[in-house]
Amino acid sequence: MRKTQSLSITLPHDMAKAVKDKVTSGAYATESEVIREGLRALNERDAALEDWLRTEGVARYDAYKRDPRGRPAEKVFARLRQHHAKRAKRSGR
Repeated sequence: MRKTQSLSITLPHDMAKAVKDKVTSGAYATESEVIREGLRALNERDAALEDWLRTEGVARYDAYKRDPRGRPAEKVFARLRQHHAKRAKRSGR
């Protein structure tokens, strides 16, 4: 039995061009390889989100349930701005 299945897909023009450009550049041998790599990346992202939800997400929920008063919005936004600034600095933006 075959380990692959042929599918017919429809993509917006810009996505189809991006797939073809990857093949033309030599980064991938076929359009199928490009799509498979994209699906692998999507699966990795989904797995990372699931892992976060099981670990840190659950821990944060548990902490909230222990102390449902929460935090002042000013502190939350200040921490978010600080986190964003660090990420922007690392990426050179």
